[in-house]
Amino acid sequence: MADLEGERGGGGGGKSRGGGAGGAAAPYFYDQPVTEERTWVPWVVPLFVIACVAVFVVEMYVNNCPDDTHRTEPCVARFLHRFSFQPLHENPLLGPSASTLKKLGALDWNKVVHQHQGWRLVACIWLHAGLIHLLVNMLSLVFVGIRLEQQFGFARIGVIYLVSGFGGSVLSALLLQNNISVGASGALFGLLGSMLSELITNWTIYSNRVQASCMFGV
Repeated sequence: MADLEGERGGGGGGKSRGGGAGGAAAPYFYDQPVTEERTWVPWVVPLFVIACVAVFVVEMYVNNCPDDTHRTEPCVARFLHRFSFQPLHENPLLGPSASTLKKLGALDWNKVVHQHQGWRLVACIWLHAGLIHLLVNMLSLVFVGIRLEQQFGFARIGVIYLVSGFGGSVLSALLLQNNISVGASGALFGLLGSMLSELITNWTIYSNRVQASCMFGV
């Protein structure tokens, strides 16, 4: 112990770290371990994407455009047979008919209020009006959601997505009472709001603020 104290400049008449002979030893500092921010492995966002794609396949299967004898124009992409799209004048987004969407749970104010079909407030989040609608929403979900889930974990992002989607459905039912609506736009706006909140809160720690701003702008 005496040798250890001597090495630290604490005794034996040696010169201390404080600069004075025989003075009090300077405090000994130990290196503190650097804690790294935890990165989560995303799986909820990919699961949401798979669910939306699967539901869209079900939409097209139920729609069965070639079986509609009341059509005046041919289906789009007829080589897909049962999964072909409605004529463009009916659905320019390359998807099913409005009646199919209603059957599967599209948000309809009259059905929610007067027929007490509240389940549509949740079901409509997973439906999409067409292939273009689906691609735009899923690309946005992957771009925004994967990064957020890596940073904040599956539980928070999953709750934000579902709660925001439900809130968007309620708002849509109130504002669009004469139309049906489908899609995960409300859920996506919830994730974008979370991303913006994180950007503003941690603005001072970003080393490249221009890049961070451009990332949100995209």
